[in-house]
Amino acid sequence: MDIIEVSTKRERREFIDLPKRLYRDDPYWVCPLDSEIENVFDPARNHAFRDGVAKRWILKDGKTTIGRVAAFIDRRRSAANKQPTGGMGFFEVEENREAAFVLFDTVRQWLYSEGMEAMDGPVNFGENDNHWGLLVEGFMQQAYGMPYNKKCYRDFFEAYGFKNYFEQYSNHRSVRNEKNEIVVFPERFMRIAERISKRPGYSFRHFQFRESKKFIEDICEIYNSTWIYLKDDFTPIDPVILEESLRKARMLIDEELIWFAYLDNKPVGFFVIYPDANQILKYFNGKMNLLNKIRFLYLKRKGVITRARAVVGGVHHEHQNKGVESAIFFKLYQAFKKKEWLKELELSWVGDYNPKMSALYDALGAVRAKKHITYRYMINDKIPFKRYVDELAEKEQDTAQSALTR
Repeated sequence: MDIIEVSTKRERREFIDLPKRLYRDDPYWVCPLDSEIENVFDPARNHAFRDGVAKRWILKDGKTTIGRVAAFIDRRRSAANKQPTGGMGFFEVEENREAAFVLFDTVRQWLYSEGMEAMDGPVNFGENDNHWGLLVEGFMQQAYGMPYNKKCYRDFFEAYGFKNYFEQYSNHRSVRNEKNEIVVFPERFMRIAERISKRPGYSFRHFQFRESKKFIEDICEIYNSTWIYLKDDFTPIDPVILEESLRKARMLIDEELIWFAYLDNKPVGFFVIYPDANQILKYFNGKMNLLNKIRFLYLKRKGVITRARAVVGGVHHEHQNKGVESAIFFKLYQAFKKKEWLKELELSWVGDYNPKMSALYDALGAVRAKKHITYRYMINDKIPFKRYVDELAEKEQDTAQSALTR
């Protein structure tokens, strides 16, 4: 077996095409867009290259490509860990443990040469709403952005020495029954949510492209005030990047599935739900040319999309635990009633370290459908492994102790 760093056009093509062969007979796998994968490794298109580096390899057995993998160093994320930590992702391989270990070794050795002492995987070189985690439960067609992989990969990761850093849960909820009647959220949830939505000072609006600049500013304000308390590797969201993302997704976005909460006209919460593009992209084999763009719009109008994915949301830190999330979902429920095409909602993903969001999804009557795992491998085996939830607990304890000694 020969490991080859991807550098030529032909090697890039083999990196893209390998999964198409591996999953050719799998009815659940949806081919990501070729351009989307290539953009991850393009410094001109991926903003993670501003403070990071990525490499990728293919593994050949004779003339046949049997595996691929990528390695990333995001210096922002690395600095947030107690030890320098890199990432690995876009792992695909034939059902061959020896080949899998060659790919793992390649990433480990490169990260070690760059001063990294741990590696997380499988992860994305970018934000964690796409290509993040290894699927271990719920082998069904994934929503757009959620990774799908072979069942044997879990054995490969764990046999190599990767450990469960945190788990990611995707919850599903029916929006309509077999008679196409709306499925009401649990009565207690609806009662509380409606009451909160009518409190003095609160107002709610859905996204509108004609006012996109305002809504982008609102998302940035809420997101930046929320995630700074949850993520050590937090970097304020760039409105330019957000505007670019919304523009790319314009033909998919349904304005009435993105909602904002305001208190005295100040943004305090938002939730973003996208129709599931994978229900159409599964017909395109990774290609989004002009013809397929036309087909996409046609199939969307024909009602091929029946599922939506809740992608991201947040409530301003000062307004958490006041029911704002519930009130937003009450408004979303009103929108769901008008959208007869919407049959199912996927809420993905929530980490095992985020019990508040899990409790909200439970209150909505959602059930857990899929589990992904983000693994960590200690390159420096003298450093003890700790799960993310334990690291958060230590951080909270240190913060409390510091407050007492001031």
